[in-house]
Amino acid sequence: MTELAVPPPVVTTRWWRDAVIYQVYVRSFADGNGDGIGDLLGVRSRLGYLSDLGVDAIWLTPFYPSPMADFGYDVADYRDVDPIFGSLADARALIEDAHGLGLRIIVDVVPNHTSDRHPWFEAALRAAPGSPERARYIFREGKGVAGELPPNDWESIFGGPAWTRVADGQWYLHLFAPEQPDLNWEHPEVHEEFADVLRFWLDLGVDGFRIDVAHGMVKAPGLPDVGAAGQAEMIGAQVVPFFDQDGVHEIHRAWRRILDSYEGERIGVAEAWAPSPERLANYVRPDELHQAFNFHFLKAPWDAVRFREVIDESVRTSALVGAPPTWVLSNHDVKRHVTRYGGGERGLRRARAAALLMLALPGSAYVYQGEELGLPEVLDLPERYLQDPQRLRDPDSGRDGCRVPLPWTDAGEPPYGFSPPGITESWLPVPAGWRDLSVEAQVRDGASMLSLYRAALALRRERPELGDGTLTWLDSPPGTLAFRRGDTFACVLNMTSGWVEIPHDRAAEYGEPLLASGGPETSGGVVRLAPDSATWWTRDNV
Repeated sequence: MTELAVPPPVVTTRWWRDAVIYQVYVRSFADGNGDGIGDLLGVRSRLGYLSDLGVDAIWLTPFYPSPMADFGYDVADYRDVDPIFGSLADARALIEDAHGLGLRIIVDVVPNHTSDRHPWFEAALRAAPGSPERARYIFREGKGVAGELPPNDWESIFGGPAWTRVADGQWYLHLFAPEQPDLNWEHPEVHEEFADVLRFWLDLGVDGFRIDVAHGMVKAPGLPDVGAAGQAEMIGAQVVPFFDQDGVHEIHRAWRRILDSYEGERIGVAEAWAPSPERLANYVRPDELHQAFNFHFLKAPWDAVRFREVIDESVRTSALVGAPPTWVLSNHDVKRHVTRYGGGERGLRRARAAALLMLALPGSAYVYQGEELGLPEVLDLPERYLQDPQRLRDPDSGRDGCRVPLPWTDAGEPPYGFSPPGITESWLPVPAGWRDLSVEAQVRDGASMLSLYRAALALRRERPELGDGTLTWLDSPPGTLAFRRGDTFACVLNMTSGWVEIPHDRAAEYGEPLLASGGPETSGGVVRLAPDSATWWTRDNV
């Protein structure tokens, strides 16, 4: 009698529903070859640190060949590695080593636009108007008597018109820098190209993609005028004809089918801005992407009422489509939250409290490199180092200050272990005052921000109440937030600048302190919450 072999069942972990994902801005994480610029070799050398930190996955910003007009978000070749960052062999080794440590790898894909040095765009410039080469991009005739005016009133996110005129008189669309021409997603060849790009990296072993400008790609028919200036400020708040068009969801559905065709629960993450939470939830419907960044949480002011509104709305709209909410405090495009929350000691207190809040909420969390060290925004970089194209719109909106290299060691002079010994210049200068914020200094300090993150991430893994699931709000005094996860865990946040007393009967609901960003004090049955602090509590005898 012959027995038929039965394939083992596919184990579905749904790991992405409560994963903590660490964003690596490759240029600034670790320099492995000594040129002052972070690279894949540097990331690979620090994987042990990320494993010890307790994160589940790493998101790598673009490392593809690029002229670096927008620091890698202007891609010239989607299937290779820029020599600045290493080689394809380095990428393979990094993926293998990360998997060996139980870390997943997510890479950026940039589908809204290419570099102007991409072979497709170079061919388009050589070709005539109306040619197949130009059809891959959005070329149009101009307005005015001789076509001297842009085709419409769209503005670049980086400032100025979103159109550039070429030698033969036509204009091409670039919603970002002129070096980033928008692709024409009505062209089937564009769809085929990116499907192949996704498969290339999935075959190499990546565990997913962060989709840059996932709300882009598709434009309203006829490219209608917006009719107003200041369009960059409208994104995510008002309807605009160049973002969040319904047609973009067909692209994401096609990509979801590709992701699902691979083993290992590969995921897609949307960097999407939409004018309402309901519109944002469309990106994470069951047949589209797995997660979308929650910029409403990131942008919330330090106020208990506003934070609760954002949390409630995020949980509600995610639940409508069965997706996990996501939480993020900082990334490579915004000022670091230590500075946004007031800077100095106050900003640091609030950042510590925000970390415990974020890691206690249901769903998935993102950690931007250096936030676990409490790094502030660098606001005094010398002019010669400021290179961000976004400064063209507004000199104060540059993103260089959140991209300064990480300090690793507390010996010697800057850049404090970012580069190999003997290298003293990094692509952006590391402040001399960051020695005490270095990894080496904080590892030895049980009260440091790094120690707080490590402890919180360890508890998050240990306790089944945390991660995916729901929350239940508890009554708490004005200026505070309190909620329960499961039956045994509570998080209590004091967002005021003073001590807050919790009556004995209410404090008894919380249990015993498990982990705190600062304080609390307990005396005579009364709990006093420290200013700008968060505490995790447990009732393990329930």
